[in-house]
Amino acid sequence: MPLHQPTLMEPVLSISNNNSNSNGNDNDNDNVNSDYDVIGWFEDVSQKAGSVQTQLLCQILKQNYGVEYLKKWLGNYNILEMDACALESLYTSVVPLSSHVDFEPFIQRIADGDTSPLITQQPITTLSLSSGTTEGRQKFVPFTRHSAQTTLQIFTLAAAYRSRVYPIREGGRILEFIYSSNRFKTKGGLTVGTATTHYYASEEFKIKQHKTKSFTCSPEDVISGGDYKQSTYCHLILGLFFSDQVEFITSAFVYSMVQAFRSFEELWREICNDIRDGTLSSRIKSTKMRRAVLDIISPNPNFASKLEAACKELEEVDWFGLIPKLWPNAKYLYSIMTGSMQPYLKKLRHYANGLPLVSADYGSTESWIGFNVDPSLPPEDGTFAVVPTFSYFEFIPLHRHKQDFSSVADDFMEDKPIPLSQIKVGQEYEIVLTTFTGLYRYRLGDVVEVAGFHNGTPKLNFVCRRKLILTVNIDKNTEKDLQFVVEKGSQLLNKAKTELVDFTSYADVTNQPGHYVIYWEIKGEVEDKVLDECCREMDISFADQGYVVSRKTNSIGPLELCIVERGTFKKILDNFIANGAALSQFKTPRCTNNHDLLKILNTCTTKKFLSTAYSSNQQ
Repeated sequence: MPLHQPTLMEPVLSISNNNSNSNGNDNDNDNVNSDYDVIGWFEDVSQKAGSVQTQLLCQILKQNYGVEYLKKWLGNYNILEMDACALESLYTSVVPLSSHVDFEPFIQRIADGDTSPLITQQPITTLSLSSGTTEGRQKFVPFTRHSAQTTLQIFTLAAAYRSRVYPIREGGRILEFIYSSNRFKTKGGLTVGTATTHYYASEEFKIKQHKTKSFTCSPEDVISGGDYKQSTYCHLILGLFFSDQVEFITSAFVYSMVQAFRSFEELWREICNDIRDGTLSSRIKSTKMRRAVLDIISPNPNFASKLEAACKELEEVDWFGLIPKLWPNAKYLYSIMTGSMQPYLKKLRHYANGLPLVSADYGSTESWIGFNVDPSLPPEDGTFAVVPTFSYFEFIPLHRHKQDFSSVADDFMEDKPIPLSQIKVGQEYEIVLTTFTGLYRYRLGDVVEVAGFHNGTPKLNFVCRRKLILTVNIDKNTEKDLQFVVEKGSQLLNKAKTELVDFTSYADVTNQPGHYVIYWEIKGEVEDKVLDECCREMDISFADQGYVVSRKTNSIGPLELCIVERGTFKKILDNFIANGAALSQFKTPRCTNNHDLLKILNTCTTKKFLSTAYSSNQQ
């Protein structure tokens, strides 16, 4: 059956419009049909994912025919007359792979007010800021109405599949720890902000709540307050005000959720007082935020007393089971829990006491990629079914070096990119994007593994960011390797009833031989001999052959463990936010060369330990 254009790019939600009243008031049956239609749409599209991708690329290229970026390679071809298969073949053979640096001059011209068709025929009026936590600096990324629409689509898709496993009540509430950052204008008058900030301010965010019939506890003035500490306090008090109505709890990254509950441990008495009196703490300085919260809450002495008693009980058990105790009707916790977020799962499970953790969807500032089609799986096993209508996806096959590691300049060998229809289960790939927002054959830098297929579309397992590696010599350790090593070392803390709060690392080559430095923030008291053993355990847990050989020959020095004072990683967060990032997109960098971060870490270091592993090999 041939594809027709409306099915290909029709927004997911519009499929349910046939079942909706013209005034937008859906009845209960319509909501069921809406979920069914969204699922039916994806089941159909995923069956023919390969041909959908070919048609999608054709649409992107014909829609952007004549833009300056593509003229160099496609300017001599009449692509408007070409069929989709021929155009796909031509495009992937003549247009080179790219990275953000290739688009920076064009995006800067757009930011400065150039309205000619540089990368898209559609005018770009908004730019997104990438988080900057990965590469140490924020990047401008084009953001269009299509970006907001695909965000609405993926949230609606994911909600429909989740509701089959974890049904929720219509009209319920969502406790969302979400945060906007300030937006500003470029020289050319374009609005700049994080992708999440744009989305929370968009019409699509309001539509999502009405279509899924679940409403956030916090009003817009709390979400867009601009100060994450004030917003977190308000999210917590409003979440408790609506506690019986909360169906699930969510945040963009699991870090934000854990950070909020850590804050609650310190703030609960103040929150109880505010609930008792219907007041709001003086720590909330924002007039808009104060007004928005005080318009909702009212004095409730009875609930405040119950809450106070519950918190005293929770304090006795180190806040184990905090979430089901305070939000008894919550069905699950929902957030991005893969990659650098995995170290926070242990703490979240402590708060959750068996409440399901559901890994949220997979995307980047540049494009959404896939959603969690198997929400019943634990986050560590979560996979993401690629939505083939979001962008045109290519995959660079990656092969890990096994033998001649001494000549390795990179962590992987790579083959030529292949289309989605040719990828294989068990193989690792780097994702390449061609988007409706003007990025062409753009290397995302994410390493994924194909875990299986949902009909004809792949289910991806996020592995790590590429080239975010610890390396001194011939050693190559990825973020995933580091996380494994830290997990091994921190297991020794459990016996001492001490908790690892957060960590990062640094390859120190200022002196020879260079060595790895791992920074830990811990909660609780632990003897130095235990930390000594943690340090040694991490050193011997790096399995990379280049590292092991280098340690044995002393061409890499002993691993150094630095213990930083409590609150150090909050200072790192504050540093990022001060430089324009939003809490909702913050990720603690697992490996850093950022001078500002290293200055904070080194200033806050209270103890240092050097590994004694391999000492018998070193003279």
